[in-house]
This record gives sequence, structure tokens and C-alpha cells, in this order.
Amino acid sequence: MTKRPQPPHEPHPHHDRGLEFDLSTLMSRRSLGMFLGAGTAAALAACSPGGTGSSSTSDPAAATSAATAPATSAATAPTTSAAAAAASASTSATPTLTRAIAECGVEIPQETAGPYPGDGSNGPNVLEATGVVRQDITSSFGTSTSTAQGVPLTVTLTLLDNANGCTPLAGAAVYAWHCDREGRYSMYDSGLQNENYLRGVQEADANGQVTFKTVYPGAYSGRWPHIHFEVFESMSNATAAGQVLAVSQIALTEAACKEVYASAGYESSAQNFPRTTLKSDNVFGNDGGIYQLATMSGSVAAGYSAGLNVTV
Repeated sequence: MTKRPQPPHEPHPHHDRGLEFDLSTLMSRRSLGMFLGAGTAAALAACSPGGTGSSSTSDPAAATSAATAPATSAATAPTTSAAAAAASASTSATPTLTRAIAECGVEIPQETAGPYPGDGSNGPNVLEATGVVRQDITSSFGTSTSTAQGVPLTVTLTLLDNANGCTPLAGAAVYAWHCDREGRYSMYDSGLQNENYLRGVQEADANGQVTFKTVYPGAYSGRWPHIHFEVFESMSNATAAGQVLAVSQIALTEAACKEVYASAGYESSAQNFPRTTLKSDNVFGNDGGIYQLATMSGSVAAGYSAGLNVTV
């Protein structure tokens, strides 16, 4: 399991009783399977709610991002006997979840949390704040109610437990965060130290799925557009060092980025985006992001949907 260093003690004057208080009334969660190392099986697929398709035209990995129904794969993988059995057993699951289980591939690559995690490993810790458990992460909470502006984006992750035949990780928790449309991170960048928008925690439902409502992140120098996330064993362990199952990032598709960055408010992203490719990115470059590339659909006017199968 990934272990985070103990965060330095810092006062949080706007924090109330924290995440543990938020979770005190929730039901107890089932124990999850032991976390295994990265696999070497077939390619992990991306998943997404349906809509008008957007797919990459210049990167081979991005070609896997053609729009499909929720939690479906953009790249197929041979069905293992364990995955097939799990899919067969999931009689109450949605067709899209059944397909996600059947196409469960290699475990999500472990990546850096970056310099702005806000999880206590590098300065401030939003996970201590009352209100961090939420689906809509566009606005700050606590002492600020500022709202990040941008093209609407809905992100859905389907968590699958590789140790138990690719069954849904019901009761796991995901902390997601990303930059705003100008490439800035709340809690860290100048003028945003008292903001905590574009950060939030969700608990996986019975299908192992979490959904966040947010805005499309910008492109900043040196990085392909992305969303950070951490997967925890349970909601109650979301703040406990050593309880992180996976730290990774979602890569957004080239076609969607080009469309969004041509719209008002994303002028700096339009300049930065052409300077970095998936292959030259320092996170996704080793494999072109094939295991982390979201399936995406939508439009600037209607908003976008992005999804990914996350096997841990």
C-alpha cells in the first residue's frame, strides 16, 4: 500500500470538526481485499457516461477514447475467468458495470500526487475540513463560497478490486482534485490560499462508482490536462496514513481539450496545450496514458462527461 508521510502540524482556523465528523453517521464499511502491485495483463479501459463523442485524432492512446455508455471501456481486454465469473455473478449490476468488470485490466498506474495535493502530505490538509465529502466540487466551502468558472465536467470513476476477481469496490473512498481553468490550484497558488474549490471526497456506491461535478481543468506549462485522485480503503480511513490504495491521474482527451480551450476563459490553456503531448508528459509519457485516458463525450455548450475504470 502507498504510505503518505505524516503531515506537518499546521493550524486550520476555518476547519470545523473535520472529515471524521462528516462520516460519523455513515454506516460501517466492508473490509476490502489486499492491494496488489501493478499487473501486467491486458490494457485497462476507460469509462464514461454517453453523449456526443469526442476522441483524439493525433495520439494512438487517445484513439481509445471514443464515447460510450457509462462505465464502458474505450479499449477492450481479454476476459479472465475471474472477471467473467464476477460479471456473471453481478446479476443486479447495470449492463455497463458488467462490461466494466468483464474488461477489468491491469491495475491503475501509481503516479505522483504532485506539488498541490492538499491531503496533508505537502502542507495544508483539506481532508480535515467539514464539508469535503461532496459530489459538486465547483465551489469552496467553509469560510469561502467562491466558485470556479469553466465548462461543466462530470467525472465518473468505477473502482474494481483486482484481488477479488474485479468486483466493485463498494464503500471505498476517492479524493479528487485538479487545477482551475487558468491552471491554478486552490489552497496553494497566490490569491487562492483560502480557497478549497475543485477538491472533494466521494464514497463508492454498490457498483463501485463515484461521480464528481466540476469544471474542465486548464492546461499549464509542462503538463497534459489531467485530474488527480487518491483511492482509500474506506471513508473512515481517508485521513489515515498508510491507507491509500492508489494515487493516480486521469488524462483528458485531445479532441475535448481542443474544443474547450477554444472557448472563452481558457485563453492561457489554448496557448499552453499545444506545447505538451501525452508522450512528452512527465506522468503519462511512459505509455501515452493508455491506462489513464478517460472516455469523454459532450460539448462546450452542454458540458462534458469523463469516465475511467480504476482497478486497484
